[in-house]
Amino acid sequence: MAYHFLLLILILSLVVQCHSRDFSEAFNTLSKQNVTTGKQWAVLVAGSSGYSNYRHQADVCHAYQVLKKGGLKDENIIVFMYDDIAFNEENTKPGVIINKPDGPNVYKGVPKDYTGNNCTAQNFYNVLLGNKKALTGGSGKVLSTGPNDHIFIYYADHGAPGLVTMPIEDDVYAKDLINVLKKMAKAGTYKDIVFYMEACEAGSMFEGLLPNDINIYALTASNAVEASWAAYCPNSSIPVPPFGYTTCLGDVFSIAWLEDSEAHDMSKETLNEQYITVKKRTLGIGSGEGSSHVMQYGNVKITEQYVATYIGTNNVTNPTYAGAQVFDDQSISSSHSNYDAILIYLQTKYDRAPEGSKEKAEAQKKLLDEINQRKTIDNNMKRITTNLLGDRKGFEVLKMVRYPGQPLVDDWDCLKELVKTYQEQCGVLSTYGKKYTRSFANMCNVGINVEQIKMASIQACHT
Repeated sequence: MAYHFLLLILILSLVVQCHSRDFSEAFNTLSKQNVTTGKQWAVLVAGSSGYSNYRHQADVCHAYQVLKKGGLKDENIIVFMYDDIAFNEENTKPGVIINKPDGPNVYKGVPKDYTGNNCTAQNFYNVLLGNKKALTGGSGKVLSTGPNDHIFIYYADHGAPGLVTMPIEDDVYAKDLINVLKKMAKAGTYKDIVFYMEACEAGSMFEGLLPNDINIYALTASNAVEASWAAYCPNSSIPVPPFGYTTCLGDVFSIAWLEDSEAHDMSKETLNEQYITVKKRTLGIGSGEGSSHVMQYGNVKITEQYVATYIGTNNVTNPTYAGAQVFDDQSISSSHSNYDAILIYLQTKYDRAPEGSKEKAEAQKKLLDEINQRKTIDNNMKRITTNLLGDRKGFEVLKMVRYPGQPLVDDWDCLKELVKTYQEQCGVLSTYGKKYTRSFANMCNVGINVEQIKMASIQACHT
């Protein structure tokens, strides 16, 4: 009897040892899955307008296609875009937007929730807060989420230190965005949020601001002090866009996560695994300065979850399924700073215009106007800081960068007021000019007030 008992124990021990690895893998798989009865929601934002910014709307339309194929319902996907690209007179294929050379039409079926004059920062905030009554125009769709729901937010746009832009009205400032996210957390309207942001200085939207205890994870195309990069640009990238295209088709970070999501089964890839892939591809594209550092903020523990929890999955077994953008981490040989993408567009328009034509003369004027406007802004800022602080201190304020982990500025209202005052005296800051928001933040941090910046701006811009 004792012999049989010992034999049984031995057999059970062998069974446990043989299957312990399977049990461990199963446990790990379950621990990564966000088991919930909640729904998946998404807010997609292209924060620019104009054909030169084709890539932002292309990125967002592509993101919609990924989410739609992943199983998210249109009623749970909310799209912000100016919608002036697909049928733009410069688009050689009306009604078609591509995010990669010879790629599929990503515009088809995209919901037009907040377009044109309704594509604003205030509507964006109200959508996140589920505040239908405060909306101005648009479809009226908002996040009608509950405490078990997962939210994915993707924002593709021009950025600058402490802000990302919108096509009209006010920019989205970091502090305002974080306050909205904190209100969502306090109201208990989600289980977790994953926020992907494509913009220059995107890290400044979260660094030193996003808490790690409100179940929000942010992944940015760039750190707080560098540009993000455009890709699939004419006359430079390989592969190049079809000849009729004069503008960049995508952004490096965005195509990295989008093409990765299409090429692999997102029910088997964690957010952290996607971060590693996207980081490598974003940093590896281009030569010299042609890359940026993908950054993580907030509750990084969320990255243990599968990507499918937030964007769905196609259960891909063959990366060449219909509509997929085949992933190839060597597919781009060069990229361009998003601050300079408009120069690529204007230069291409000039190069391709017939010699001696009115079209060529107009293209040359627009290119020179952009270059001269940049010089003017550079000179204005040098004069203002010199007038306020002297040559040496003024130069330091223009270039100063705070230690990692600190927010851009302590007094965000001061920053807004200084930017507003400058624009009242010297003209609206262009996409390029907004890179000087760091300089205005530095002025706030050393105690410069509105009246001082007003007088210095008058002296710099009106004499």
